[in-house]
Amino acid sequence: MPVAVIPFRPVNPKTRLSGLLSQDEREAFARAMLADVIGAVRSAGLEPLVLSTTGYDCPGVGVRVAPCGLSDALNDLLPLLEGPVLVIMADLPLVTPEAVRRLTGTRADVAIAPGRGGGTNALYIREPARFRVDYYQCSVAKHLGIAAEAGLTTELVDSFRLYLDLDEEEDLVDLLIHGTGQARAYLESLGIGLAVTRGRVGIGRHAPVRDDLCALRPDGATGLAGR
Repeated sequence: MPVAVIPFRPVNPKTRLSGLLSQDEREAFARAMLADVIGAVRSAGLEPLVLSTTGYDCPGVGVRVAPCGLSDALNDLLPLLEGPVLVIMADLPLVTPEAVRRLTGTRADVAIAPGRGGGTNALYIREPARFRVDYYQCSVAKHLGIAAEAGLTTELVDSFRLYLDLDEEEDLVDLLIHGTGQARAYLESLGIGLAVTRGRVGIGRHAPVRDDLCALRPDGATGLAGR
């Protein structure tokens, strides 16, 4: 079964959401997004492996701790994996099994799902020992160049579900409109919802629906769990 490597930062993630969410809330939200990604890759027939910056308990899912940078951690891991490998970011709460299958179903040696600003949100690598990653600073262009140097064919996969990597408050609008998983449910449990001001859709925070939902299931199953 192909492996889906999911880089994850469990401690103090998504700092650009600090104006809306506390650190505890951001950490719970990150866990919810991770659960949505795990659920999608599992339903697409891949085995999730969390690549965490610190120790992290993820029941039913393998975890490898790699405190070094993202690129170094993945480049240390890729040669150890046999068969095709999917590398998918943990902050893609709109991802669906169909979107994952579309990426893994390409004929190219390396399939790339771009993110905004030239980022790479997902990579499907048929021969991981022949490829290395280089994230940040327009990584899509760098990954295309790395593949070309290695004589590997590439395909860019245009996918809305793989495009939205959630970093900014305005990104929450798309999650609340299109999301169906734990990440959206967690935001709504905090009283966060859509707000229209002067014809523009934004985010508003109201009284929470519940206040006991900080711990969400990290195994990709549906539903919210208490502490």
